[in-house]
Amino acid sequence: MDLTKLAFDEVGLVPIEQKNQHFAAMLRVLGECRNCSPLTPLECISRCKHWRLKNEMRRFNEIMENPNFMKDLMNVLKNDTRLVTLMMISKGRCSVGALQDRLRKAGESHSQGTIIDQYLRRLLEVGLVAEAQNEYYATTFGVGVTELVENSASIVGFLPKSSECYEENILMALLGGPKTYEDMNRLISQKIISRILKRLKTVNLIKTPRERDYIFFFKSKRDPDKETLISTEKRVYDNIPEEGISVKRLAERIKLSKRRTYKHIRHLKGTKLVFFRKRPKVYRLTSDGEKVATFIKDLRDLVETTLCSSQLVIRDNENSYMRVSQQPEQHSRKPTLLFAKNSQKLIAVQNIS
Repeated sequence: MDLTKLAFDEVGLVPIEQKNQHFAAMLRVLGECRNCSPLTPLECISRCKHWRLKNEMRRFNEIMENPNFMKDLMNVLKNDTRLVTLMMISKGRCSVGALQDRLRKAGESHSQGTIIDQYLRRLLEVGLVAEAQNEYYATTFGVGVTELVENSASIVGFLPKSSECYEENILMALLGGPKTYEDMNRLISQKIISRILKRLKTVNLIKTPRERDYIFFFKSKRDPDKETLISTEKRVYDNIPEEGISVKRLAERIKLSKRRTYKHIRHLKGTKLVFFRKRPKVYRLTSDGEKVATFIKDLRDLVETTLCSSQLVIRDNENSYMRVSQQPEQHSRKPTLLFAKNSQKLIAVQNIS
């Protein structure tokens, strides 16, 4: 299933073409928090899946509004051990000790301190993983990313492990079609563009035409029957394809030297039967490059869908709070009075509900 066509609900993902209905349904379900009367705040926080989803959505909104979020996310996913860790956590909650045992069985031997500092901390920072009661679990966003990565596990290895994601920007630009060097230079500084393009060519993610000649000759609309051409010139003219051709390729096609081919081309230009045009060198994606670029696009779309969902939930919560604050004070039921004795916990629950 294409994750870019999915949106989040309280239990998973739904087709994005139904997102308007889906968001409305999700908000109705989350709105149940206003009518819920748990006996204690702890019961609300520890058992309510709606509370947890709201908390995740609020956290997503804070994290994803960082302008460097996509770069941070890509660099997290480009680490093989972090990916393995995320896959393990997505299958069920586990403590650091249990995770250490699973990694050891998978051939990854690390101390618990290293697992926390190098792997779990980074997964927490980008919202893929959350922690509760000394156990780690995959967030709703983390589950979506896990499914996306599982379908593209070998793709991430093509990219530099830790970078400013210039390569990713180039690949995303080429996904829209071939680009010239000048086009690329508008995206990335001229000081590093050559190095980035060379790196992408080395791992076979982009390619350029094998033809090194950039001056191509084309036939004009002029009628050749109105000109007197010798047989060789006629052969040169007839072998110029509609899409144009370089002198080198033309010479190879008609079995003439480049010098003689140039001589006949100059005469054909004088009769205005042929004209030339400079064709700039272009870069395009290879089949592997297209897979990597598509993965990056799908990941970006998933981030945008998640951010949209979180903002909608937060906006609805703020509107609900305004409506409640404007209503006349009513008698509270007994369970609500328990919250008053724990004002700090009550404020935390109100902020999320």
